[in-house]
Amino acid sequence: MEAAGKEDGMTLSEQFVAEFDEEMKPTRRLLERVPSERGAWKPHQKSFALGHLAQLVARMPGWITATLAAPVLDLTTFKGYSFEKTETLLEEFDRGVKEARAALARATDADFAQPWELTMGGRALMKLPRRVAIRQHINHLCHHRGQLTVYLRLIDVPVPSIYGPTADERM
Repeated sequence: MEAAGKEDGMTLSEQFVAEFDEEMKPTRRLLERVPSERGAWKPHQKSFALGHLAQLVARMPGWITATLAAPVLDLTTFKGYSFEKTETLLEEFDRGVKEARAALARATDADFAQPWELTMGGRALMKLPRRVAIRQHINHLCHHRGQLTVYLRLIDVPVPSIYGPTADERM
């Protein structure tokens, strides 16, 4: 029987880095297509603005770095959203990807087993092992990336291939 956290003999770190690398490539391609001048656009009055959604996706790799760096993240420290040029979002994304990948690569299976907590002003919102929190961060990023593809389709921006061909881009 293989050790806990091992899949095909890979450590959790190796598994997360491989998955992370694959998910970040299409995420960057998608962010490159966000038109800065359309940042305030929303598909519905209750929806997130395009520029804020793109900023969220650009920042999400940093959540992994923060999760591995500290046992608690307090949402009251969140700096809020702004409208930024696509180039600025790509710089933030690239920096976050580089830092998150390095954090994942140096983490041990014991690091992933440590508890992590999300709080809001001292009130616990969730408490999970870091490996579960990181898995949720990757899934959450993929969810919002999918949302971003719909936003771009609605404003006639060609959607890049994510997991397979799109109406705009063949494999």
